Amino acid sequence: MTTTAAPAAAIHPVDRKPPALQLVVGGVQHVAAMYAGVVAPPLIIGSAVGLSGGQLSLLISASLFTAGLATLLQTLGVWRFGARLPLVNGVTFANVAPVMAIVQQHGPQNALGVVYGATLVGAALMVLAAPFFSRLTRFFPPLVTGTVITLIGVSLLPVAVNWISGQQDSAEPHGILLAAITLLAVLAFNRFLPGFWSRIALLLGLVVGTLIAWPLGEVDTSTFREAPAFGVASPFHFGSPAFDIAAIVSMAIVMIVIMAESTADMLALGEVVGRPTGQRTLADGLRADGVATAVSTVFGGFACTAFAQNVGLVALTRVFSRYVVAACGAILVLLGLFPVAGGVVALVPQPVLGGAGLVLFGSVAVSGIRTLATAAFDRPANVTIVAAALGVGIIPIAAPEFYAHFPSAVRTVLDSGISAGCVVAVVLNLVFGTRRERTPATGS
Repeated sequence: MTTTAAPAAAIHPVDRKPPALQLVVGGVQHVAAMYAGVVAPPLIIGSAVGLSGGQLSLLISASLFTAGLATLLQTLGVWRFGARLPLVNGVTFANVAPVMAIVQQHGPQNALGVVYGATLVGAALMVLAAPFFSRLTRFFPPLVTGTVITLIGVSLLPVAVNWISGQQDSAEPHGILLAAITLLAVLAFNRFLPGFWSRIALLLGLVVGTLIAWPLGEVDTSTFREAPAFGVASPFHFGSPAFDIAAIVSMAIVMIVIMAESTADMLALGEVVGRPTGQRTLADGLRADGVATAVSTVFGGFACTAFAQNVGLVALTRVFSRYVVAACGAILVLLGLFPVAGGVVALVPQPVLGGAGLVLFGSVAVSGIRTLATAAFDRPANVTIVAAALGVGIIPIAAPEFYAHFPSAVRTVLDSGISAGCVVAVVLNLVFGTRRERTPATGS
C-alpha cells in the first residue's frame, strides 16, 4: 500500500519548507536582525579582560559559531532537545553584569576560566531544571504573557535608540536621517511590494540604508578588512574551567533569569505563529538552552538564550517556518568559521540598524497588546495587574541605574525589565487574578 504526502494545507506554517532562495534570504534577514546583539556581549567582555584584537575577533567568532549551533538545535531539534519553533538563540546580555563582577574579583587574567566553570555548572542545572520549570506555564495566562511580551518589545526599543545615537546621549542629525530613511524604506517595502518581497522588507531596508550611508562615510569597513579568512576557537582556548562557589551561585541566578526570559519568548512566539507553547515544548526548549550553553562554553562562547528581536521579525514578516530560522543558524555557523564573511554583515551602520529596529521591536510590543486583548479587562483587578507589572518593568528601562545600590544578586533580576515585570505579573495574578482565563496547552 502506498502513502501520499500530506497536503500543504495540512502542514502547519511552522513546519513548511520554503524554496531554497526564500530560506537563504529569510535566514540572512534574521542574521541581520540579531547580529549586533550577539556580538556585543563578547565585545564588552573581551575588552574588559584585555584580549588583543585577534583574540577578540576569535571570541566574537566563537559566539557566532555557537549561536548558530544553538539555533539549529532549537529549530530542528534532537530527541527531547529543541522547541522546534522559529527561535533564534545566541549569547545573552544577562551574562555581562555577573561576568564583569567576576573580572573585578578575580582579575582579567583569570576571569574567563572562572566564568566558564560557573557557566558549565549553570548549564547542567538548567538541563536538570527544565522539566520542573516548564510546569510553571499554568502561571502564564494571557494576562501575564501579554504583559511580558509587551515588556519584551518596550525593553528592546532603547536598543534601537542607542543604535541610532551611536551609544551617545544625543544623536547626530545624519544618524537620525539614516534611521528615518531606513524606517521609511522598511515601511514602504512592507506596504507596497508583493508577496515574498514584502516579507523581506527589513533586509531590503537595511540594504537601502547602508547604500545611502556609504558615500556619507558612515560605513566602517575596517572590521571586514581586518577579519581573518578562517578561524575557530579550539576547546577552552580562552581558559580552562575553574570552579568558584560565589561565581557559580551568581551564574545560577543568571540561569533562572535566562529560563524566565526564554519562557516568555517561547510563549510569545507560540502566540505569534498560532501554535501555543505547551509544557513539553517549553521543557524541550529550555533543555536546548542548557545544552547550547554548555557547548558554547566549551568553544569560548557564553550562556545562550532566545533572541526577542527575532520574535519581532517573525511577527513582522509573518514567515513562520522554522526552517528559515534554521537557515539563519547555518549562516551563523559559517560566519563563525569564516570571520571575513561576518565582516560583510558588520558593514551595516548602527543608525541604519536602529531605524529598522524601531519597527522590528515595536512589532513585539504589538504582539503583546494583541495577546492582552484576549484577557478580561472588564475586571478592574486585571487592569491594575497589567498596570503595576508594566510600571515595574519599565523602571530599569527608563532609569538603568535605579537599582544601583541593591546587591548584585538582586540586580540580576531587577535590572531586567522583562524579568521584574514577569515576576510582578505572575505574583499579582496569583493573588488577585482568576483561574478562569485560558492557560497554555500542556501538550507538545
